[in-house]
Amino acid sequence: MDAWNLFLKRAFRIPSLSYCLLGRWLLHMPLGTFSHASIAAAPPRRLECAAGWVAHYTIGIALALGFLALVPGDWLSRPTVLPALLYGVVTVVFPLFVLQPSLGLGVASSRTPAPARARLKSLATHAVFGVGLYLSAVALSRLPAAP
Repeated sequence: MDAWNLFLKRAFRIPSLSYCLLGRWLLHMPLGTFSHASIAAAPPRRLECAAGWVAHYTIGIALALGFLALVPGDWLSRPTVLPALLYGVVTVVFPLFVLQPSLGLGVASSRTPAPARARLKSLATHAVFGVGLYLSAVALSRLPAAP
């Protein structure tokens, strides 16, 4: 997912979500603020970038574990792309209906300058997450068995 976002940024100058802003959003929660008119206008919080990156990877790991809880037990040894891809696409509900509205971007990026482009980017990014789940499982399935 991160490699995909880096590719989009370098090849097409399409920026990614700043994980510092994710951290800012999360660090405002203990203060009682769960939704912002504009997260960029919210006061910065100490260590927001670190908190955002940690949250990004923690959420990704939690979603991956959730996927493994849903697929058959032998999926890791014989992975197929469709379940992982579909799961990745389904996870787009979180940014579209939780994160983006809470950051002040509107439901499904409706308050952004180019909502359709933002939605497509979110969908593609989460599809790439699903492909990443599949490729990770393929790599794991090819490791030699423990003696």
